[in-house]
Amino acid sequence: MIDFFIGVDGGGSGTRVRLARADGSEIAQGAGGPSALLHGIANAWAAVDAAAAQAFRNAGLDFPDKAAVAIGLGLAGVHNRQWAAEFVAANPGYARVALESDGHTTVLGAHGGQPGAIIALGTGSVGEIKLADGRHVEVGGWGFPSGDEAGGAWMGLRAINHVQQALDGRVPAGAFAADIARACGEAGDRDAVQRWLGHANQTAFAQLARIVLRHGDSDDTARAILLEAGRQVLLMADALDAGGTLPIALCGGLAAPLRPYLPASLLPRLASPRGDSAAGALRLIQQHTNS
Repeated sequence: MIDFFIGVDGGGSGTRVRLARADGSEIAQGAGGPSALLHGIANAWAAVDAAAAQAFRNAGLDFPDKAAVAIGLGLAGVHNRQWAAEFVAANPGYARVALESDGHTTVLGAHGGQPGAIIALGTGSVGEIKLADGRHVEVGGWGFPSGDEAGGAWMGLRAINHVQQALDGRVPAGAFAADIARACGEAGDRDAVQRWLGHANQTAFAQLARIVLRHGDSDDTARAILLEAGRQVLLMADALDAGGTLPIALCGGLAAPLRPYLPASLLPRLASPRGDSAAGALRLIQQHTNS
C-alpha cells in the first residue's frame, strides 16, 4: 500500500524533493546534495534519500518503510541509458520508481501536465516541449563540457578560459579575471588555477557563474559570455517551437538572472512556470501509480 509520494528534482548542484500523502496533498519539501547520475549511482541514491529524509522531518514524521513510498525522479544524466538502468536496479526499497530526465519533469511541472515548452538553466541546460499529442521532444541537454549551452558550468568554463589568457598576458587582466582566479585559490595565480582545474567538476565550474553575473554590467568579457548565453537560449527556443505556438517557461536557478541578457524577440514568448521539476516528478509518479 502506498502511503506517500515523493517527487525528486536532481542535478549537478543539488537535489530538491516534494513529499505528498497518498491522497495527493503535499505536506513538505526537502533538499540534499547533487544527485546527477554522473556523480555515481550510489551517490545519487544517497542524496535522494537524504533529501527525502529531510522532507519527512520537516513534516514532523519519521521516515517510513520505503515499501510504503512511491518515488518519481527527474535526474540529470538519465540520457545515459546504462546509468539510468543501473540507478533503477539499485532502488533501495521504494515501492515504485518512475525515472525520467529532469527536462521531462520540468515540463510537467511548469505547465501542469499541459502542452508547453521549457528551457531549464542551472548547472547545465536543456530544452523540452510537450506537444499536443503528448509526445516529448528535447533539445540540448548533451552534458558538460561538450554541451549544456547557457548553463552555469558552460559559463564557468568560459570564465576560466578568460583567466588563463589574462594570466598569460594574452588579454588584459581586470577585476573580473582577478575575481575568478581568486575563486580558484586564495593566491589567484597560475599554480592555484592549475590545482583547481586538477579536481574541478561540473559543479565547481557552475559555481563561477555567479561571478560572471556579478560582472555582467562592468566587464566586456563577462557581458559577452552572458549575451552569448542569451543567444543560446533563443536557439533552443526556436528549435523547440519555431512557430511560437506554445508557451515557453524558463526554469532553474539561472532563469531570472539571465533574463536581462535574452534577445528581445524571445521575451513575448515566455510564460511563468506553474511548478518546478520536483512538482513535475511528483505528478509523474502519481500518474504512473494511478494508471
